[in-house]
Amino acid sequence: MKAMPRAARFVVFLIAGLLSAATLVVCAVAGVYLYFGPQLPQAGDIGETEFNEPLRIYTADRKLIGEYGVERRLPRTYDEIPKAVVDAFVAAEDDRFFEHPGVDYQGIIRAAIHLIETGRKTQGGSTITMQLARNLYLTNDRTYVRKIKEIILALRLESKLSKEQLLELYLNKIYLGNRAYGVGAASEAYYNKPLDELDVAQTAMIAGLPKAPSRYNPLASPERAKQRRNYVLSRMQALGMISDETYEQAIDAPVTAGENDTEREDRQEVDYVAEMVRQDMLARYGDKAYTQGFDVTTTIESGRQRAADRALRRDLLAYDARHEWHGPEKTLDKSTLDDAQALREALEKMSLIGGLVPAVVERVAQRSATLATERYGEVTLDAGQMPWLGQGQSAGALVERGDVVRLAHTGSDDEDQAWTLAAIPEVQGAMVALDPDTGAIEALSGGFDFDASKFNRAVQARRQPGSSFKPFLYSAALDNGFTPASIINDAPVVYGGGLGEAWRPQNYSGRIHGPTRMREGLVHSRNLVSIRLLRSIGIDAAIDHIAKFGLPAEQMPRDLSLALGSASFSPLQMAQAYAVFANGGYGVKPYYISRIEDGRGDVRFAAEPRVACARVANCPALEATGGDADSDRLAPRVVDAANAWLIGDMMRDVIRRGTGRRATTLERSDLSGKTGTTNDQIDAWFVGFNADLVAISWVGFDELTPMGSSETGAHAALPMWIDFMRDALAGTPEAMPPRPADLVTVNIDPESGQRALGGGGIPETFRPNNVPSEEEARRSGDNAPSSEVEKLF
Repeated sequence: MKAMPRAARFVVFLIAGLLSAATLVVCAVAGVYLYFGPQLPQAGDIGETEFNEPLRIYTADRKLIGEYGVERRLPRTYDEIPKAVVDAFVAAEDDRFFEHPGVDYQGIIRAAIHLIETGRKTQGGSTITMQLARNLYLTNDRTYVRKIKEIILALRLESKLSKEQLLELYLNKIYLGNRAYGVGAASEAYYNKPLDELDVAQTAMIAGLPKAPSRYNPLASPERAKQRRNYVLSRMQALGMISDETYEQAIDAPVTAGENDTEREDRQEVDYVAEMVRQDMLARYGDKAYTQGFDVTTTIESGRQRAADRALRRDLLAYDARHEWHGPEKTLDKSTLDDAQALREALEKMSLIGGLVPAVVERVAQRSATLATERYGEVTLDAGQMPWLGQGQSAGALVERGDVVRLAHTGSDDEDQAWTLAAIPEVQGAMVALDPDTGAIEALSGGFDFDASKFNRAVQARRQPGSSFKPFLYSAALDNGFTPASIINDAPVVYGGGLGEAWRPQNYSGRIHGPTRMREGLVHSRNLVSIRLLRSIGIDAAIDHIAKFGLPAEQMPRDLSLALGSASFSPLQMAQAYAVFANGGYGVKPYYISRIEDGRGDVRFAAEPRVACARVANCPALEATGGDADSDRLAPRVVDAANAWLIGDMMRDVIRRGTGRRATTLERSDLSGKTGTTNDQIDAWFVGFNADLVAISWVGFDELTPMGSSETGAHAALPMWIDFMRDALAGTPEAMPPRPADLVTVNIDPESGQRALGGGGIPETFRPNNVPSEEEARRSGDNAPSSEVEKLF
């Protein structure tokens, strides 16, 4: 047989070799697959994933106020993700995503060649599908074993899911820094706005993050992030995803990440409410509260909450400005001051507290000072912008070079003169506002700044209410036969003595006024009138009545000091009690969670508060049949309507002409209120309401320290209340509690409290069974003390 030519033998051997190599490759691939395949999820199971979604807390008008959990997520469906976001990620991470079957063999070959040429592994060749496989099922170890598993899982993912489903999973799962997982969370984390409001430059910035989230974080490294952003933009331009014009505009755009944080700073104190909700959710669901995507809607009204935060901070800063300057927070060393980079880094480490901007004094002149800030650059203050600087005093008496102080901004950003020197107040405060008909808490601030102090003074602090407690005592007096015209002697009294120390209570002014109508006793907050009232009613009877308002009896002392507000209550407890006056006599319970939904959108809880009569249909019929006790809708009546209205009416006079008259600047006739000041001006209160809103302001030191001789409720707390109510009630009609039909108004003699004879007198309102008669007036004489005074005092 003729021998095969040499060339033919070579071809045969080559083909055989190639077939053998191919067989070996196939066997190797099969072997790898058979070895690793069983270790990985099968096609039938793959693609199903649960996100660890955080707990999110919202205001009643759906503004995010709190987010708790290891991972921040805002999952979005593919249809909800803007095309520009998809384009940016495809351009940055995998421009052949819609063409390859999950593994980009061209990319793998390029990576292999690079490895052979340089001996270094790169991330080239990793597709979006492979990244998704790694994020869902694997670790981030950079090994060949992990890469093999990625390839197998990527192929399985592509066999099970469409390209759109894969992108939806990827864009919701990928870690993008700043605790943000997925593009929805990243948009909020970096720009504080929804995904569909991002511009092209912002979209490209986020799309540049998967490569190295910490390295390209625009908040921490804006220049490095900008370079990465511009690379993504160039890829989008090269692929025809954006026009040349759009590219040029986007590449010149500044880094805007973090610029919208001012809104968060404005609502910072909502953290007190968010923390209340977090603790509630933890008690309900344990650690699952942080991972199941619970969505909690609170009763907080964002506008009123901002007004409460703003009013509280202004009030405490104003108090601070009235008292001694307590110096800088610290002083930087000279080496830091002389090094611009070191100074910038020092400022970056300082955080806003209560909206106050940290600043370092750079230069001090005779009547001015120049300070450096991180965000606003240099700020120069003149003498008028430094509240503690006296006439003719040098600015050096307050600050020196290197001092770390605070600046308060009181105007718009383009107003240079809007800055004032400030300090973090040592005094504290609280503000609570609620709907008196339902108990829904609409605003709550527990202190100047949550990050500086987690103690929630609105809920956790127990403080003496002082004279703001007196309306409850006067309500008890009405239930024990007194009227607004009853005469009580405002005269000195002494209790105790003997071997013990005598108690000689006084009016705040130190003056005495003799026989005083009960209305005037409340309007002018006469301590001696209140003590005599309590002695007449009896301590036990008074406490039994006052407890009906929701104030715990065990927190009230059983002695005559109760008349002066020596009990201890939280601002929230006082708000609950005052709601009874505002809603016509019904006891409502404060609440702050209106709805809880789980991650699937199922409602787990919906508040169903028992509400005051004004909010319930057929309320008179329900009350007439005893329905208030049986109805799930109607709050229980705790005092009669006449009692609640009369006390509210007397407190309207407190604002018209009494200790709260400063509130007349609001120019509303529907407001009732009461000041409160304790001994040595340790606590200052103002509590006020109309038919739609109850609001409480409190000021004091956490330690029981006097605030100063002039720091009364009218001076220290009422301005906060006025500031809040001005914003909270802006544009709302007057809302006067309805007057009960059976009340009777007659003219009385202001000196005796008896019915006026022969015309004249002043109007006063009575229940029908205790209207003073002309016969009683003639019998007692126009100027004689009432029989009640003779009998009781």
